[in-house]
Amino acid sequence: MHYSHLSLEERHYIELGREEGKSLNRLSKELGRSQSTVSREVRRNKGRRGYRHKQAHDKAQARDLEKPKAIKLTDKMKQYIRDGLEEDWSPEQIAGKLREARLGRIHHETIYQYILADKRAGGQLYLKLRHKNKPYRKRYGSSHNKTGIPNRVDIDERPAAANRRRRIGDWEADTIIGKNHKGAIVTLDDRKSKLRLAAPLQGKKADALTKVVIDLLSPLKAFVHTMTFDNGKEFCLHEQLAHALSCNTYFAKPYHSWERGQNENANGLLRQYFPKSMELTHVTLQAVFKAIDKLNSRPRKCLGFKTPYEVFQKQTGIDVRQLLHTSVFGA
Repeated sequence: MHYSHLSLEERHYIELGREEGKSLNRLSKELGRSQSTVSREVRRNKGRRGYRHKQAHDKAQARDLEKPKAIKLTDKMKQYIRDGLEEDWSPEQIAGKLREARLGRIHHETIYQYILADKRAGGQLYLKLRHKNKPYRKRYGSSHNKTGIPNRVDIDERPAAANRRRRIGDWEADTIIGKNHKGAIVTLDDRKSKLRLAAPLQGKKADALTKVVIDLLSPLKAFVHTMTFDNGKEFCLHEQLAHALSCNTYFAKPYHSWERGQNENANGLLRQYFPKSMELTHVTLQAVFKAIDKLNSRPRKCLGFKTPYEVFQKQTGIDVRQLLHTSVFGA
């Protein structure tokens, strides 16, 4: 039988099935996959908190990108590449036309590697590239790419207490964007209690986002030790946040979304109330607080079926639900 990679939906099915206590044998039968495929999937792609479908999917995709390119170029394909370069086509355009001409399905990265090999052999194909005088770099994400974020501190330097969820006060931050890039919501999640905070934005400008995050967390300042972001430019003023909240800031590696897995998963839950098909320009603070109130009121298996509100209050003495209600309704 022809093998195909597991889809995100299949990985989600595996995650739900494991939570229900289903055996790998049963899951493989229900998915129509071999047991070895499902077993290998869980073994290779689970994280510290077990198997989670989004984290597993990201890990598998990243590993696939890092695999050596084993596709063999035929003489006909090589000539097609040379002809395409003469026409000032990009490797991506050449790869597309090769598929269209049914000469082979190759990734444009394979073409770049062929051009590099030609250059090392003394050839001049690289001179036909649009970036011919610039150093070559891979066309997919790298942990060494330039983010444009000043004084960025990598997640590798985050303290063990934050990594292991030993305390309240280690937060993850992100934004969800409305349809047509209209409007946004900034989201914050405490790693230990799973408490979620969020507020609407009128865009992804760094200054506006910074003010909103400071406003959200200032009442909880004593319980803000670290904040971890993705590499979006909206977080470029992280030093202002660190100063205002007396915390340290860290950034996940580019294209490693599983390093902020809790925040990514919570964003998916918030989409139940603010779907991707919805513009967020006119979303009110009251609407966002109502949605996060529902999320924070849900009993969580990982918390012993306590709610994030309950865990946060037990650890800190702060009734966040009342705090949010007061900030919105003034009573």
